[in-house]
Amino acid sequence: MASLWVTVALLLGSAVVIYLSCEYFVNGVEWVGHKLAVGEKATGTVLAAFGTALPESVVTLVAVAFGGTAAAKDLGVGAALGGPLALATIAYATVGIMLLLSRRRLADTPAMRADLRGLSRDQGWFLAIFVVKIALGLVLFTLKPWLGILFLAAYALYVRQEMRADGDDDDAEGALEPLRFQPKAETPGTGIAIVQTLAALAVIFFASRLFVAQLEQLGPVLGLKPQLLALLLSPIATELPETMNAIIWVRQGKHRLALANISGAMMIQATIPTALGLFFTPWLFDRSLLLAAGVTAMSIAVLFVAFRGGWISRALLASMGLLYLLFAGLLVALHLGR
Repeated sequence: MASLWVTVALLLGSAVVIYLSCEYFVNGVEWVGHKLAVGEKATGTVLAAFGTALPESVVTLVAVAFGGTAAAKDLGVGAALGGPLALATIAYATVGIMLLLSRRRLADTPAMRADLRGLSRDQGWFLAIFVVKIALGLVLFTLKPWLGILFLAAYALYVRQEMRADGDDDDAEGALEPLRFQPKAETPGTGIAIVQTLAALAVIFFASRLFVAQLEQLGPVLGLKPQLLALLLSPIATELPETMNAIIWVRQGKHRLALANISGAMMIQATIPTALGLFFTPWLFDRSLLLAAGVTAMSIAVLFVAFRGGWISRALLASMGLLYLLFAGLLVALHLGR
């Protein structure tokens, strides 16, 4: 019983550390984007997204490239599927719930409308890449590992497009808060902003690993099988930094950054972990992974239509969490039926 309480305490403690570190990260990355003359949307989709998605990508690399067992490699493939699912449902739902709780609405401004069109384009690209990603999980052929290069190239093209399209965006949501590492400076130095961002990212990385480790300890206590744990709870844990960033930015009224961070993280999850999986595993899906893929595709299709048609709202975003509950129920039923 004592060990259970220790596990729960470490789980909650690491979540608090992740949130506080994300406060420093979002503050630092905004200043880095400002110093590098990167537009607000690209700051979210590229700089912030790459930083918070890097730890999960490293974990996937370690699992698929250095995992000594088939189970370890399967966990890496599961992470590559579970990450986009958690972002498309839980992360977007968090934004909607925070907007409802704070009684705020998405601003109806030219900049926000332009961003929503850009986000619809992102969802469309993600869906196209995701369909290819899933199709490759259904077949086995010799040249499959080489296709991983195409996924890396797709992400490089996305980054180039985002940096080009957003470099001249000066319509920022509110003023920048003082840099936490240099609070008295009206305009902090670029170097100290980068140091703060990287330091916060390092703390997020280690706290996230601690969070996941405690979750893995808690799984057997709750009677969860390893596969259920990998697809149900681990993705929520590994995508916790992006979710925390969304909470912080919505609280600050920076809705564009919150949505852009999730969108950019999804593009990373659609490409880099997939490339690693293709390089080091057979990349074949079982029924659980196909279920995760189907619910993810459904979620992205809804978001694509909503962003493209301008119908996105806080209620719709909040309702995306229902699709994750649907997935959880179907996954449990699938495992109980075996």
